[in-house]
Amino acid sequence: MDMTAWIERWGEAAVLAMGGLVLGFGFGFFGQRSKFCLRAAVIEFWHRRFGDKLAVWLLAFSTAVVAVQGMILLGWLDVSSARQLASRGSLSGALVGGLLFGLGMVMTRGCASRLLVLSANGNLRALLSGLIFAVTAQASLSGALAPWREAVSSWWVVEGGPSRDLLALIGGGPKVGLLFGLVWMAAALWFAVRSGWSFWKWVGGAATGLMVALAWWFSYQVMTHSFEPVQIQGMTFSGPSAEWLMRVLAEPGKPWSFGLGLMPGVFLGSLAGALVGREWKLEGFGGAYTMPRYIVGAILMGFGSMLAGGCAVGAGVTGGAIFALTAWVTLVGMWVGGGVADRLIDRPHPRAATAVPAGAEPARAP
Repeated sequence: MDMTAWIERWGEAAVLAMGGLVLGFGFGFFGQRSKFCLRAAVIEFWHRRFGDKLAVWLLAFSTAVVAVQGMILLGWLDVSSARQLASRGSLSGALVGGLLFGLGMVMTRGCASRLLVLSANGNLRALLSGLIFAVTAQASLSGALAPWREAVSSWWVVEGGPSRDLLALIGGGPKVGLLFGLVWMAAALWFAVRSGWSFWKWVGGAATGLMVALAWWFSYQVMTHSFEPVQIQGMTFSGPSAEWLMRVLAEPGKPWSFGLGLMPGVFLGSLAGALVGREWKLEGFGGAYTMPRYIVGAILMGFGSMLAGGCAVGAGVTGGAIFALTAWVTLVGMWVGGGVADRLIDRPHPRAATAVPAGAEPARAP
């Protein structure tokens, strides 16, 4: 791959956008085929039903960790300048944002990336939730909700560098990170074998995580071959959602970026996956009472993602794979917040226990 020739011919912005489009297509396709979803994994975990949904998420997460730490050991990747490690962060924002995001993703029945995947499959509930998520994310970034985000973020601040690097804090390095990823991969494979996985569960779960790792590698390659300073970045959906919203509503004056290419790539990849699996189906709201739930959930996710500095993929997998401290705090918050929301909102009433099996998900869940 002659990255320098591509950059000379097309420019950094165009190369980043094309990389986002290609990797986004892969993420959308394999994510759709494997049903990759943090919300579904969280519910299985809290219901103590360690099955295929938890295994898919664990396989994708562990693959991303193993691939990223492996590339760092081989000298193919350096993430020390990544925003999640090098710049100042907020532990209070990570924790509160993660909790709010976890609540929201259970209410909307999908995280930010899952909503985009489902939208391409004809799910109008996911489409509406995704639009509200993008509006809220932009309002939290530089609009009416920005003062609240800044206030919460100021409660507990952590400086960039070793203070924000979880591996540095525990006295480890890439080898420790690689070992950690392999342990979780073994756990994912154990759950997968017990669940009797199909081909797409195995391949799709691993390939989804690999797309996250390749996003780091591709961005790093562009940075090292660029003639001008370029920020290394990973795969995330909160920031790009807000970017696309402003690009549609305002005059598109900003140059293209990795995130702007990522969003349509995921949509097209998911659409292709749905067509291959014959799963495309136009779906709306099952009843009027569900719409407020989706709206409130999308608002919580949009604000929570900007407060935490990333969504379930951006913080949970992308940031988790480089062992950013705030990303891991966010991820824990998402799992706890999702469990709380499931307990308070989706658990069946005791009287309905005989009609609905304990731990069963609602029939209309996407």
